[in-house]
Amino acid sequence: MDLKLSKAAPALGDGERKPNEVIKFLEVYERSFCRTIETLVDIFQEYPDEVEYIFKPSCVPLMRCAGCCGDEGLECVPVDVYNVTMEIMRIKPHQSQHIAHMSFLQHSKCDCRPKKDVKNKQENHCEPCSERRKHLFVQDPQTCKCSCKFTDSRCKSRQLELNERTCRCEKPRR
Repeated sequence: MDLKLSKAAPALGDGERKPNEVIKFLEVYERSFCRTIETLVDIFQEYPDEVEYIFKPSCVPLMRCAGCCGDEGLECVPVDVYNVTMEIMRIKPHQSQHIAHMSFLQHSKCDCRPKKDVKNKQENHCEPCSERRKHLFVQDPQTCKCSCKFTDSRCKSRQLELNERTCRCEKPRR
């Protein structure tokens, strides 16, 4: 059974476009500026340590920052983020498959900020959230604040609780 769940991405602009129509400068400029836009993100890009699994779908639609800034010294970066949990088919070839709750970082607000050159990076460098378990955390590059990649609902779906200090799903304490 092959379900078609996607629809074609809209063309630049809201209305129908005729072939060979020239899109006006102002419309191109406004629509190319730094903003959140739905982006298809490969699950392995977000979960690089889970190579033993095949995921269906293999990529997920997430709101991410993209676009141009009015100055070469600026870059489009997220300033507000949150986790979103999605149901993904997780397949271990020749062993098992099940629907898993997986968390992904979604951008809700973007801004043009100065690019971090090598000198700036050393001054504003964030300490890692965890030396041994970096893949369990998400870190805001602006504030250095750490949060868990997984959500409490993901843990609860497995009858576990989220330990916010370690960002791991653990057995509930009695």
